[in-house]
Amino acid sequence: MTSVTSTTGTSSTQTNALAGGSPSATEQSDRFLKLLVTQMQNQDPLNPLDNAQVTSQMAQISTVSGLENLNTSLGGLSTQFGQLQALQAAALVGHDVAFEGNSLRVQGTKADAGFELKSKADKVVIDITTPGGTTVDRIEMSALDAGRHDINWEVPSAWTGTALNFKVTATANGKPVESLALEHQRVTAVSNFAGTVAFELANGERLAHDAVWTYL
Repeated sequence: MTSVTSTTGTSSTQTNALAGGSPSATEQSDRFLKLLVTQMQNQDPLNPLDNAQVTSQMAQISTVSGLENLNTSLGGLSTQFGQLQALQAAALVGHDVAFEGNSLRVQGTKADAGFELKSKADKVVIDITTPGGTTVDRIEMSALDAGRHDINWEVPSAWTGTALNFKVTATANGKPVESLALEHQRVTAVSNFAGTVAFELANGERLAHDAVWTYL
């Protein structure tokens, strides 16, 4: 009768192969060195291994190992950055933020928003409108420098509680000046959306962290 010895232990490389996974850079390096040593031990003395080829192969293995270590380090940095971003975002709960949009924030008889001018403007006209385009009021400003500016408007009783938009038209010496309309909203909470930090706003909307133009 022939006895059969059962071996229960397997190497990490064998286990990885059985699981269908790809060998790590360390495992590939170990395999290469073992094959290289075996090849050198059994090489033909009259036809030795080419030094340049061996050096090239070792450099490739070293590069693969270095890239794996770099990927691991970058993964750790990415995690730390995400945690830092979440902490910074949490500090903004209860504060106002400005982001691209043309809706006025109406709170009782007060409404506010903002805009950014790319360059200096000698005249800025702000039209307050309904969502359908009906003009409710017009605000005129003059001699504004480049940068961000606020809009503060007293809401007539007839329009209290109504959703309102605004449009900015800026000119300098009769020529258009590029502008960006900015909405104002308060941050009520911070959440995670699709793996990124997002703000929950007082109007019920959600805003991506990188969509914030500035903090007020």
